[in-house]
Amino acid sequence: MRFMVIVKATKDTEAGVMPSTEMLAAMGKFNAELVEAGMMEAGEGLHPTARGARLDYADSEAAVTRGPFALTADTVAGFWLIKAKSLDEVITWMKRAPFEAGARIEIRQVFSAEDFGEALTPELRAQEEELRAKSAKN
Repeated sequence: MRFMVIVKATKDTEAGVMPSTEMLAAMGKFNAELVEAGMMEAGEGLHPTARGARLDYADSEAAVTRGPFALTADTVAGFWLIKAKSLDEVITWMKRAPFEAGARIEIRQVFSAEDFGEALTPELRAQEEELRAKSAKN
């Protein structure tokens, strides 16, 4: 199973406050442990919403709004993409993440092809596998 660990934004991350050398070292050590365990597929921090945009879709049009956006519970500052046997395994690992007091993360399982059942036809499955293979080469 694959899980996305979503790191929620804070006032500091939205203000562009960079982590300390100590925090970067601790997070690097934690990430190395995830890689050694064969779990980490990706993980990155995100620039503040001031450097981003949102698109809201209505009918055939997409309305673009450039950041910054108000800090809300759904504002994201970073992520990991993790392979694990269960949600509980991810929780156990993430309890060890070197976050400071007040940090919040959310863990969500990523859909797999099997989750879509018959709606994912053999043709659509083949197309998805081809796209993943191409993406991996890039």
